[in-house]
Amino acid sequence: MPVVNRIADFAPLMKEWRRHLHTIPELGFDCPKTAAFIKERLQELGADEIHEGIAQTGIVAIINGNGDGPTIGLRADFDALPILEETGVDYASTHAGKMHACGHDGHTAMLLGAAKYLAETRNFAGRVALIFQPAEEDGGGAQVMCAEGMMDRFDIAQVYGIHNMPGAEFGSFFTTPGPIMAAVDSFTIQINGRGGHGAMPHETADPVVAACGIVQAIQTITSRNVPSAQEMVISVTQIHTGSASNIIPDTAMINGTVRTFDKDVQALIRTRMEEIVQGQAASYGVTAALDYEVGYPSTQNAPEQTALAADVARTVAGDANVDAEFPRVAGAEDFAYMLEERPGAYLFLGAGEGAGLHHPKFNFNDDVAPVGASFFVQLVEQLQPAAGK
Repeated sequence: MPVVNRIADFAPLMKEWRRHLHTIPELGFDCPKTAAFIKERLQELGADEIHEGIAQTGIVAIINGNGDGPTIGLRADFDALPILEETGVDYASTHAGKMHACGHDGHTAMLLGAAKYLAETRNFAGRVALIFQPAEEDGGGAQVMCAEGMMDRFDIAQVYGIHNMPGAEFGSFFTTPGPIMAAVDSFTIQINGRGGHGAMPHETADPVVAACGIVQAIQTITSRNVPSAQEMVISVTQIHTGSASNIIPDTAMINGTVRTFDKDVQALIRTRMEEIVQGQAASYGVTAALDYEVGYPSTQNAPEQTALAADVARTVAGDANVDAEFPRVAGAEDFAYMLEERPGAYLFLGAGEGAGLHHPKFNFNDDVAPVGASFFVQLVEQLQPAAGK
């Protein structure tokens, strides 16, 4: 694994940073301790500019290169999850009910490691914008940073991000041009009927039976309305109703998620869901209201930048350890908002065996951080070579 030698030298420091961050997980936009730690490290390593308070606790740091050129953006998310940690490590969360169960602590250490190397060597033209982002898990921190003008303010020309992938071969890279992750929407259906005695259903307008009918009918959108070549998911994940075995309730609630990769398919599903909810409700003699919430858009990699990023990954991991036609994933990622504003690419980095993402026993593999940092610095140096190189 050709990790950059200088980055290998300070791999223990990256581990120290990551494990400290692991002890202080914070949620959403409210990440003051995390942001303060990142700022202190950026000051120590010699970043030329540090801009705080973007999307509340987000940070953009600038490192100037050798000669004129564009600005390349490198992003790491740093928020945690509302999960009670079960790793048993001696650097476990000190914030009860919160933990870094998705590896954002590792992503941050990775980018700080790349920043340290880039600030020392400056073997590139133009500038690097180091984007440290809150609220990836919930709240759309990337959208807020973009809405606050980050891309124009720092003149970012292209942008790249990495996410660790436990269970995938250590040090391997996975990406693909076009959609790599799905748009994520959620829906809630509130059904209002007329309750009564379970022994006398003819005197009621039963919301339970209506809920069952609506759930079954929604599944036909996948099989009968969307072209078979289109990948998409509709999952009903909650049905809440009733209080006793002999009472037909007045109301029922259905909740679920929709994952799509194409905006036309997304719009079709929303339309058909509204039609099905109203039609089914009428057929059962109840009323129903659909609340359809559009969430993160699909993460769309720019083909040219994805090919460039894959070539860089090959210099780090070797040809056999880079899959540049990786099957797209139905999970979602708010890095999509950055890719809507600027061309770039999102990649997964294999972290080897371990508990999966969002699991209470998940723990980022510190050994993979130098690999990710090496990718970031090679990306900068190859896409923006220093004057005279």
